[in-house]
Amino acid sequence: MTAAERLLQYVRISTDSTEGVKTSPTSERQWDLARMLQQEMERLGLSRVRLADNCVVYGELPATPGCESVEPVGFLAHIDTAPAFSGIGVKPQVIEHYDGGPVALGDSGLTLDAERFPHLTQLRGKTLITTDGTTLLGADDKAGVAEILTMVEQLIEQKIPHGKVAVAFTPDEEVGLGAHGVDIGWMGVPVAYTVDGGAVGELEYETFNAASAEVTIEGVSVHTGSAKGIMRNALLVAMEFNALLPDEIPANTEGYEGFYHLDRMSGSVARATLGYILRDHDRTKFEQRKQTVERAVETINAKYGQGTATAEISDTYYNMEEKIRPHFYLIERAKAAMEKLGVTPCISPVRGGTDGSILSYRGLPCPNLCTGGYGFHGPWEHITAEDMDCCVGILLGIVAEFAAAGNEPGTCG
Repeated sequence: MTAAERLLQYVRISTDSTEGVKTSPTSERQWDLARMLQQEMERLGLSRVRLADNCVVYGELPATPGCESVEPVGFLAHIDTAPAFSGIGVKPQVIEHYDGGPVALGDSGLTLDAERFPHLTQLRGKTLITTDGTTLLGADDKAGVAEILTMVEQLIEQKIPHGKVAVAFTPDEEVGLGAHGVDIGWMGVPVAYTVDGGAVGELEYETFNAASAEVTIEGVSVHTGSAKGIMRNALLVAMEFNALLPDEIPANTEGYEGFYHLDRMSGSVARATLGYILRDHDRTKFEQRKQTVERAVETINAKYGQGTATAEISDTYYNMEEKIRPHFYLIERAKAAMEKLGVTPCISPVRGGTDGSILSYRGLPCPNLCTGGYGFHGPWEHITAEDMDCCVGILLGIVAEFAAAGNEPGTCG
């Protein structure tokens, strides 16, 4: 089975994660795909297949005879889709021999075109997979799941020599919970890769440092007819608080530039809450961003009284570069695998995070690989069958690089 064929099966199973739920999985529907993957992995012949109580699916492909001394390697992808846009009732469109022109996304009135996504012209002639415009596609990250299992299937069927390969599929990556529940000891590998990136050639080992800030503004609500000198409108104070932060927002930043992102707000005259995410690649600047929020709280309280504003700031993940650098051969082997396929590696900072951020700080160095997808988290999400095949080739190439690095003459392959 090809990776694209697997993807088309997986995306029809709804797996939206749910924000605000503290236990994983955050949605019962993620179990549906997890059980399906467990059965598929057993059919493929993986050993130690396990579906854990927290919805993480594990499996292992033991080293082929003679390759037992090769360093083991793991591959991970996540099964959930982003709660920001519906992944329920996905109806993918498959367009063979795509001509590079505009594509109507079902009857939604939306169009996928090169004006919004200039790279579409480079996909001409390929088999394009899109949404129908009413949901996301789910290639983030069901494409990664499909590519990993297709790689495993080809290792088995083609009897390719390899060291131990461990795989794991996690829930709740989109809400930052899944990687915390991975049993690294069970996987039994010293290093791994997440397969959760974008265009073919993307190779990522730098992420943001990330924190959330929950700001609460306490107001004083009285009747508007007798409000003078008494009312303190929490909504207006919240707007004042936001104005104290620098104009460094996602829409104004790129590359290594960090930001303050007002992600949500709600409230009334009596109380308002603002939810921020704070991001920066540089750890020192990251800490300064948290301090800037705290100073804004102090400014509001100095003006309106102590307790008017409070901020609960919590770190989410850190830049995994610090943990990847001592194992930079992970990057070199991935680059070598790409180059042997004629793919130009594109190493760039992630303007976000991956499960690899958390896993790396938990002791499993874990850079991120491409899946071939574009336009994640919305109705314009798309991918091609050919790019998925190429990503499978990259995974096979990485396994081959590990085998070659640990090969004793005349033993492994």
